[in-house]
Amino acid sequence: MNKKQSITYSQVGDNYDTKDPIKKLALAAAAQTKKNLGKGYQEISDTRGESAFAIQIPGTNPFIATVIEGLGTKNLIADAMRKIEDPERSPAPSGAGRSRRVTGKTYYDVVGHDTVATIINDLVTIGAKPLVVHAYWAIEDNSWLQDTERMTDLINGWKNACDLAGAAWGGGETATMKQIVVPNTAEFAGSAVGIISSEKNLITDKRLKAGDRILLCRSNGVNANGISLTRAIAAKLSQGYATKLPNGELYGEALLTKTNIYAQLVQDLLDANINIHYISNITGHGMRKVMRARDNYKYVIEKIFEPQPVFTFIQEHAGLDDYEMYQTYNMGQDYVIFLASNDVQKAQEIVKKNGFESIDAGCVEQGERQVIIKPKNLVYKGETLNLR
Repeated sequence: MNKKQSITYSQVGDNYDTKDPIKKLALAAAAQTKKNLGKGYQEISDTRGESAFAIQIPGTNPFIATVIEGLGTKNLIADAMRKIEDPERSPAPSGAGRSRRVTGKTYYDVVGHDTVATIINDLVTIGAKPLVVHAYWAIEDNSWLQDTERMTDLINGWKNACDLAGAAWGGGETATMKQIVVPNTAEFAGSAVGIISSEKNLITDKRLKAGDRILLCRSNGVNANGISLTRAIAAKLSQGYATKLPNGELYGEALLTKTNIYAQLVQDLLDANINIHYISNITGHGMRKVMRARDNYKYVIEKIFEPQPVFTFIQEHAGLDDYEMYQTYNMGQDYVIFLASNDVQKAQEIVKKNGFESIDAGCVEQGERQVIIKPKNLVYKGETLNLR
């Protein structure tokens, strides 16, 4: 696909130039409601690791943290993958009940897992230990619930992700939304409550300073962002999600890789007295999220992980340059931990013990707010992340 045929994220329905001003308007309105907390409650207004919110209860040391998040459209890929028939396999025997599928999976264990991951990974950016996760599943009508295999996978995926996060599943809401939710689909979201045990464990951008090192954790792939663009690409491929990547993996399966959950890692770092200065979860806005903190610093990235093959495939078939890709996707790194240089080695050992990979990727410098990704010769100016 040549440059004239390029497909950008904004063209497939998610335009941050439209969305971000609305977010800022909502934040301003939300700020006006702080008075409703009452005397003695302290809202940590600069604790905006992502969409997490922390409140200190009068007369106590701990902080309560809350967050709400949604999966987006990743479940539509699961729906499509489940239906794909394998032309190289013979039809199912008579009476078998279903035709031969490429994998025979529903992939709803991934849907459940990734919804929880999007919630939890935002919550723990401010140092919260997850306590309870609530589910919000919206369907067109109750017939969607009658697929036992899909529902079993969804429930198990959600439950297992809660286990990984160390949180209880506190129930939720299954809303029947005829004429709002499209038939034969569902919407997945949820919220979580956590506790920050002490002010020492409260991670805000007040700690961030010039000279801090930037630790990047390697992602498992696309996660739940930029999915509308990946779906637009699949629609243009003759074999759709069954298209094989150069490494032999199916495009759809690569997109359905489970997202890392970082709750235990953050707690282990705090328990080891690692002084975390800030955390940013690389979701929407891609690598621009490295400059999520308030203060005017320059974030210099000297090393990056090599993007997984699925990102290269997306880039080639969408006809996008590196600038567009790195401002849309995580491109191989999805969690950014800022800390003092003398904590880097110990922190990386803890990251490894948790089963993740990390690199000491760069540093925070005094200067105009921007992200500089040296290996790709990319610069994102501060005004391109207009969230505050």
